[in-house]
Amino acid sequence: MKITFIGGGNMATALIAGLAGQLTAGANIHVIDPNFDQLARLAASYGVTTAQQIGAPALASDVIVLAVKPQQMRDVAAALLRQLTQLTQQAGAQPLPLLLSIAAGVRSADLARWMNGYGAIVRSMPNMPALIGQGITGMVAMEGVSAAQKAVADDIMKAVGATVWLSDEALIDPVTAVSGSGPAYVFYFIEAMQQAACELGLSAEQGRQLALATFTGAAQLAAHSPDEVAVLRERVTSKGGTTYAALTSMEQAGVKQAIVEAIKAASRRGRELGEQMGAAADEI
Repeated sequence: MKITFIGGGNMATALIAGLAGQLTAGANIHVIDPNFDQLARLAASYGVTTAQQIGAPALASDVIVLAVKPQQMRDVAAALLRQLTQLTQQAGAQPLPLLLSIAAGVRSADLARWMNGYGAIVRSMPNMPALIGQGITGMVAMEGVSAAQKAVADDIMKAVGATVWLSDEALIDPVTAVSGSGPAYVFYFIEAMQQAACELGLSAEQGRQLALATFTGAAQLAAHSPDEVAVLRERVTSKGGTTYAALTSMEQAGVKQAIVEAIKAASRRGRELGEQMGAAADEI
């Protein structure tokens, strides 16, 4: 399998690390990025081929992973369309590579429109833990994506964690709100636990160690237990005990509902950004 990455940043590097020598040989991975030093590091580490500009090798790939900033996607689409037009004129009909987008906020419909109706597009939303192979990615395929291409896209994103397929692209915004932004919520809560630990007399390092181990352990327990998290919470909570006092305080403060409303706000903002991104790019 031949894979081209347009963009060689952190997420692309994490994917390449999981793919090279596993799903395909490093020599079958082509990376395009203007940063020469980053390209040199990737070539030295994984044996990939590199280029600083989009050229014909990109269209010779089975999959093109779009790993650029959202603001750059319109220009990337235009460059790909030029290459695709030239290829078609020179060699006639060619199998179309799958476009796998990991760019936040760029809707498949906009990307397809910028490329004159290109239909082989999968949009995905990975999250930050993908950088250590512990991510989860929401994915949705356009109608022009074959079953084989969908399976390939799934294999690629599983190089950095689990995948969840969606039936409707509108659900990408809730996925972004829950898992894409979710690590920040976890870090925020860990910060609060560490602050409380310090205010109660523990050292900063002790607070950090206790908070991180508690979060990691509880998440692993929830992941491996057949019981719902509500059941696990109840098992820790004895009426009149310390946990009960803490949770009662949170309920009185409306913490749970505040979190729910915050995630809904993130989802709304994701939808707004997608609309703005498509409109702004059309004005370029």
